[in-house]
Amino acid sequence: MRTVSYIMTVLAVIALAFWSYQENYETRKVLNDADNARRDIREAHARLGVLRAEWAYLKRPSRLLDLVEFKENFDRLGLLPIEPEQFGNIDQIAYPTEPLLPILNPVDVSNTGDQP
Repeated sequence: MRTVSYIMTVLAVIALAFWSYQENYETRKVLNDADNARRDIREAHARLGVLRAEWAYLKRPSRLLDLVEFKENFDRLGLLPIEPEQFGNIDQIAYPTEPLLPILNPVDVSNTGDQP
């Protein structure tokens, strides 16, 4: 009986060692994946910061004003100053008529039964 209990104990220790070994490597893999995700997030934040700086540089008012006032762009884009005559009244807008709702399954109710 002692031999069986010793063998069972040794097998249990081997099984626990194997399980512990697998858990250790799975944990290392998950931690490595988490580190990679954090690195990707940091890189994305850095790229986002650069893009925000570029956008702020491109949309600054002085640059846009220079682009609009520059004669080449003015002629090429066909930009014109806004005049009050360009605006209309609300009653000048032609709204489309609303379509009638379609009847998908019509039911005939005329003379459906015998009348006394």
